[in-house]
Amino acid sequence: MRLFSLILLTIFTWNCSNTSEEINAVEDQAAALATSDTSFTPRYPLSYLMGKFDPASHEDFVPIETQYADRGGLYLHKETYAAFKKMHAAAAEDGVDLVIRSATRNFQSQKGIWEAKWNGSRKIENGKDASQAYPNPKTRALKILEYSSMPSTSRHHWGTDIDLNNFTNSWFEKGDGLKIYTWLQANAADYGFCQPYTEKGPARPNGYNEERWHWSYLPLAKPLTEQAHRQLRNNMIEGFQGAAVAEDIQVVQNYVLGINSACLP
Repeated sequence: MRLFSLILLTIFTWNCSNTSEEINAVEDQAAALATSDTSFTPRYPLSYLMGKFDPASHEDFVPIETQYADRGGLYLHKETYAAFKKMHAAAAEDGVDLVIRSATRNFQSQKGIWEAKWNGSRKIENGKDASQAYPNPKTRALKILEYSSMPSTSRHHWGTDIDLNNFTNSWFEKGDGLKIYTWLQANAADYGFCQPYTEKGPARPNGYNEERWHWSYLPLAKPLTEQAHRQLRNNMIEGFQGAAVAEDIQVVQNYVLGINSACLP
């Protein structure tokens, strides 16, 4: 939606140069504009958006067969899964093997990942123990947020997003990785998929670092992104270690909505 994109651009611009009071005023105005449009009806409750459900027992989720994944026990929304299987078959015809490495992660699953990085039992991507290297809570959260989402804010909650083949950008720069990434760039959109975390720069100044492995099924993800814009607020992000800094970081505006413009509603 043009209004949605304009609102986001305004917030991103003000984030760079204005006080927190001014930013909050703009966000309040943006929220008022968004909610004034009563034509939007969410498909799912906010609890779904925040990952507070069990995909194994949700009627819209199905288990991923091991021929498409590196292990059992993974789930996707049935519409995402149907689209992925079509994309997988087309890729196979071109000699490209797409393997799902991660799919739906609910709140509890994401909490486990986040808190392991927060308390140092799991190293972050630079190989450091974040609890020791970054004692300041905001700084620690920002380092973890380079690649990992706070619980309640991950697109992996939605059953729309998948991680493919490898978790290292450099792997996709040569050999089989480059072949896979080149194929996805050329063909994934034909099956409804988009890379939400492209290289950061003027066009995408906020959010997670680039993830060439992460692809999102837009027919479902776009309305959920719009719902996050309209309904999800920073003060709702709670229930895990480090949640207290979510509002200061403005995790909704800068991370949930800080995606590739091609993936926005």
